[in-house]
Amino acid sequence: MKKYFSIILFLTSTLSIFSQNNPEKELGAWYMYNGSHRVSEKFSIKSMAHFRFFEIGADMQQFIARFGANYKINKTLGATVGYAYLNTDTSFGVDGDTFGDHRIYEDVLANHSISKLKFAHRLRAEQRFFRSQTGHFIRYQLGLSHPISEKWSTYVYDEIFFDFEGEAYNQNWFGFGVRHQLSKVIRLQLGYMSINVNNQNLDRIQLGIAISTDHRKKKNQ
Repeated sequence: MKKYFSIILFLTSTLSIFSQNNPEKELGAWYMYNGSHRVSEKFSIKSMAHFRFFEIGADMQQFIARFGANYKINKTLGATVGYAYLNTDTSFGVDGDTFGDHRIYEDVLANHSISKLKFAHRLRAEQRFFRSQTGHFIRYQLGLSHPISEKWSTYVYDEIFFDFEGEAYNQNWFGFGVRHQLSKVIRLQLGYMSINVNNQNLDRIQLGIAISTDHRKKKNQ
């Protein structure tokens, strides 16, 4: 009887540890900064910093910073070239494997509207350099937004990832939420995102701030 009790205790402890270390059972959070800083009629500087957690306020999964230069081709079309650095923890609940990831990325951006419904398309190519390896992604995101009032709007988006190595389909991000235009410069965001990657489904709350500035020289009146 004592032997069986020990086996049951061992199995219970093992299952408890497994459930605690299963990120699919946790609600994580992304705390986000996004910046757009216009320097001329055609060019702007893009900046971004995200702090991504397995849980609401603990166990950081990833830090990412992006910087890029955007060129406005016309009213609806633009292109961005930039660099990103990521520091990623692949484990949850334990001190695990952390690695750095350097990326070069290129975006093609298109925006248009049907009545008050706004469409945003982004096609992104990424070249990754990590752990003495290289990788290549193609990502496509479709975003929709619609105003609720003068200050508030709602949005929904879906982004699919394609990998040049292994299986073509890599992951999918789906999200929705609301945005609040706090001022001409600052916009706040609250949303939810579902991530499907490596046969896992992860739930994330998104809290963001976007800062847009205009550094063009004003023409003399």
